Amino acid sequence: MKELLYLKDDQLKQLIEMLFTCYRESFADAKKTLDKYSIGIAHHKVLHLLSMYKGITISALLKKLKITKQSLNRVLKDLIKLEAIFFEKDHQDTRVKHIFLNGKGEKIFEEVFSNQKKRIYSALLNSSSDQVLNFDNVLKKIINE
Repeated sequence: MKELLYLKDDQLKQLIEMLFTCYRESFADAKKTLDKYSIGIAHHKVLHLLSMYKGITISALLKKLKITKQSLNRVLKDLIKLEAIFFEKDHQDTRVKHIFLNGKGEKIFEEVFSNQKKRIYSALLNSSSDQVLNFDNVLKKIINE
């Protein structure tokens, strides 16, 4: 681990390039499915978060995505048109809307997820438990979690 104390700019650039490549490859796996439904990465991000945080509010979704309301509205309109999501008003504050995937939305997400899961599962399966834990810890630190 001592060599990490002396990381050079070239080594950090290589790491960043690897992160770019990992992102590109893992999302390229999903592209065929996204294309089939005429949606893109922005839609995929929303579908992913809706699958994880069932009933998330628009406000909370905006915070997680770190995008503008206008950008989110465009994506949500596309997903409504695709009949992949639905909204429920909050029981205590009717101004608040909760967003859910419906059956079609879950099906689309599962198609995308199964493609990505193959690559990531294979990489994790072919790594030691220490490598997986260390990788997870480094990723959490990169995203300030």
